[in-house]
Amino acid sequence: MRYVSTRGRSPSLPLSEALAASLAPDGGLYVPEELPVLPPPPADRSLPAVARWLLAPFVAGDPLQERLGELCDQAFAFDAPLVPVGEGISVLELFHGPTAAFKDYGARFLAAALSGGEREQTVLVATSGDTGGAVASAFHGLPGTRVVVLYPHGGVSERQAHQLGSFGGNVTTLAVDGSFDDCQAMVKRAFADVELRRRVRLVSANSISLGRWLPQAVYAARAALERPGATFVVPTGNLGDACAALLARDLGLPIGRIVLACNANRPLVDLFEQHVYTPRPSVPTLANAMDVGAPSNLERLLHFHAAPWDADLEAVSVTDDTIRATLATWGGRGVVVCPHTAVGLHAAERHAGPRVVYATAHPGKFDDVVEPILGRPIPLPESLRTMLARDSHATRIPADDAALRNHL
Repeated sequence: MRYVSTRGRSPSLPLSEALAASLAPDGGLYVPEELPVLPPPPADRSLPAVARWLLAPFVAGDPLQERLGELCDQAFAFDAPLVPVGEGISVLELFHGPTAAFKDYGARFLAAALSGGEREQTVLVATSGDTGGAVASAFHGLPGTRVVVLYPHGGVSERQAHQLGSFGGNVTTLAVDGSFDDCQAMVKRAFADVELRRRVRLVSANSISLGRWLPQAVYAARAALERPGATFVVPTGNLGDACAALLARDLGLPIGRIVLACNANRPLVDLFEQHVYTPRPSVPTLANAMDVGAPSNLERLLHFHAAPWDADLEAVSVTDDTIRATLATWGGRGVVVCPHTAVGLHAAERHAGPRVVYATAHPGKFDDVVEPILGRPIPLPESLRTMLARDSHATRIPADDAALRNHL
């Protein structure tokens, strides 16, 4: 299997080289040159087994092929249970990893895939909340690797910010005076800086990386095997998870309609309604990890489906007031979720039949939003309690390329 740029102006690469390159030279994102035909699914429906089955064609002919079993065992060591919550809705709990967010799966796969190299590498990642913690955790202490995390100062929850700064060691955390879009743009410009990349081997750990994106199709596939034909509702910011669910469906998994559940940031919703894409500055919302005004993975979506509104996809926007109401309503039924999952639940209520809603993070990471609405504290998983007990430090920088280069 080889990988090509979404912009079509760069040579194809095998997976290992595409992972090391992160972005294609023409600025595009890497995608499979062709979609494989999968064999029948395995009788073993554990996440590692489904991962080995689904990802095998994507590592074919690559040095990572021999290590696929090891990579899958490391990345999918914690389950993603489907929990029925009523009204035909099942919640896909993706928060049982070490940082209590769905990003743990892809981050740990990428870290395992990039480990053992001879050259030192700097993993550069922008985060709107959960990605940075997952990447820092996955790469923390990895020999020959530095991690530099950028997040918008004041743009993540207090517990997310504490988590981002709690690693130390080979992890540097930068709080940027700007939005997530500013952080993401700084990272993209760093990758485009030829002189910088001569001096520093940069690797992306955002969902633009194949090593982050491809593994996210695994839990979509496993959920589809458990709930064939269900509508999938995916809380959506940078579009990585939704594009991975779409990839699983394009590979033949029995997924019905896919709903992109967005917060008040509407570029995707307007694209589906008006058939015109207009990126714009992001606006802050209660579902902060989805505060994205220019989703990077849109290139992957349009590569596979030039007219996505005709591809059994839809996009909906949910306001903060509706997030609050949804948290209260479902919390009253004993279903406690994070604000992003609340966006998904509200979008799911617009549909009938079996539905799968991605629960992207543990609600305990958003106590400042959820607890006042529920009027009670949220029990924390052990991983979050351990993280909160550690010291935390971040360096404040302006949204400036020179300031970032000083830390690279």
